[in-house]
Amino acid sequence: MAAEVPELGKREREILRALVHDYIQTGEPVASQPLLARHELDCSPATVRNVMADLEALGYLAKTHTSSGRIPTEAGYRLYVDALLKVRPPQGAERERIERVAQEAGQDLDATLGGTVQLLHSLSHHTGVVTTPRPLADPIRQLEFVKLRESRLLVVFVSEAGLVTNKLLSLDAPMEASELERVQSYLNEKLRQVPVEALRDHILAEMREDRSALHALVEKALRLAEQAFAPGKEAAGVLVDGQASFLEAPEFADVQKARSLLRAFAEKDRILRMLDRVMRAREVRIFIGAESEFAEVPDVSVVAAPYGRGDKLLGTLAVVGPTRMNYARVIPLVDFTAREISRALAAED
Repeated sequence: MAAEVPELGKREREILRALVHDYIQTGEPVASQPLLARHELDCSPATVRNVMADLEALGYLAKTHTSSGRIPTEAGYRLYVDALLKVRPPQGAERERIERVAQEAGQDLDATLGGTVQLLHSLSHHTGVVTTPRPLADPIRQLEFVKLRESRLLVVFVSEAGLVTNKLLSLDAPMEASELERVQSYLNEKLRQVPVEALRDHILAEMREDRSALHALVEKALRLAEQAFAPGKEAAGVLVDGQASFLEAPEFADVQKARSLLRAFAEKDRILRMLDRVMRAREVRIFIGAESEFAEVPDVSVVAAPYGRGDKLLGTLAVVGPTRMNYARVIPLVDFTAREISRALAAED
């Protein structure tokens, strides 16, 4: 949710915008003289110092120590992003790279999402994050059984969006390849008739009605379906690439701070909770500092956008970086990537 814009005059806005821009570029506290040298602010150094003092009193700037320049606070970044930021679209070469990855979405969404998370890291120089579609948002449309040795069976799932996943099962009793193929055909036919969550009851009803020779086959199909569709940790996936980029940022030179951040990335349920908020908002969201699920690790921001097929949202992609990230570049980069993935998926329909 955007912050309420305070009653700041034009000069205060210009100075705050210029200061945040310079701090993002340099990572060094900003003083009045360099600010005037780099920006056409049309005022004296004394005026700039007075305005900076006023912005500090309002909570938008802070001093690292008494004689230093100022740096933005989380509130300063929030105001900058919500009211002062001038975004620019991705450059031509960047757009072409994003479009190439998106074009593969209809062929293999799984591979596309893996390529997307790597691309977000490569283009932003921050950490890329992508969530894969969840079963309720992206139901299974087809499955295939691949018989392995020693009563082991690989189940390959293909979702409505084209996401390919698999699961390893152990058979209770040996099954001939021909019988396995018949069970596969039977289950795929049922998946075209009912959603996965209704599949078990549908098969049980058919078993009650049909006591013919097919009964044994249907019973085996039910057992395999229960194993194949049993809920597991793989139901919601989080792809992450480029966590080490934080170690290159001066803000994370402290070893303990960096370790805390890497531990937070390992707790993927927390990332999912945050990105679920983006799904509910159905638009680009920016989480700054304590607004994110990385609240115990200062100086972290997240820019995220949902992707989907038509009106159905499937997942979220994001860039996670220092609060000093280049929002003017990262926000349109994330937004354009999400739109291109969604456009490619919709075109497949």
